[in-house]
Amino acid sequence: MERAFRKGILFGALVLFLTGSCGPATAAEPLLAKLDIKASGSLDFYNRYVWRGFTLDEDPVIQPGFSLSTKGFTFSFWSSWDADNNDAANSDEMDFVFDYTYTLGDFDLSVGHTYYDFPGTNAYSKEFYVGVATEKVPLLDWPIALGVTYYRDYGDQNHGGGLGNYVETSMAFSTTILEDPEVTMDLGVAWGVNDKLFIAGDGGQTTLSLGFGVPLTESLSFSPSIHYTIPYGDLSDAADGNQDDVFWGGFSLSYTF
Repeated sequence: MERAFRKGILFGALVLFLTGSCGPATAAEPLLAKLDIKASGSLDFYNRYVWRGFTLDEDPVIQPGFSLSTKGFTFSFWSSWDADNNDAANSDEMDFVFDYTYTLGDFDLSVGHTYYDFPGTNAYSKEFYVGVATEKVPLLDWPIALGVTYYRDYGDQNHGGGLGNYVETSMAFSTTILEDPEVTMDLGVAWGVNDKLFIAGDGGQTTLSLGFGVPLTESLSFSPSIHYTIPYGDLSDAADGNQDDVFWGGFSLSYTF
């Protein structure tokens, strides 16, 4: 019954995604515009699930999500579902994120909260975060996006919480490699420092990314990508995090209403 329910959720998300991107405009679209609400949806597929240096599932995963934004506030739903179930991992996950972002000059200041639900294990966790990002290097005006975010997981470990801290800095560069349609090549690197979040001590990870942005329609885009994640410190210690270097990749379909 649980797997049938899970497949139903995936199928419903896929139908809604394709209907919204390929079918006629719905009555909800002008209503959203009238209320000044921006909506977007995504459907991702990856050969494994890697999160902050942890390989949570070695099976392929499907990850649908959507978001609604207005006046700086954003509500997002994101999920990950095991598409193969060849290993023993039960990584199914649903995240509910509330965010407020304020733009100050060239900087975006964000604060938010994430509720993590793991339906396959009846576990959950909760996390606050605060971050700052910019689309160009300050003073130099280089087109390199920079960001730093601090996360505080305060979930009860007896119920699946992490009860620790995580800080991630990121750098990204995008360039147009084809003019019509405008196809981009996207390069990124992220460094994360983990303090007792799902491990006993300290550790971290570095992820290198290469991707491409391909517009399919005015609102629908296709983004294949490949990543290489390198854990270190206690995150790679066999007696603690026990994580290995790993290549992973897949693609994302995203639609903006």
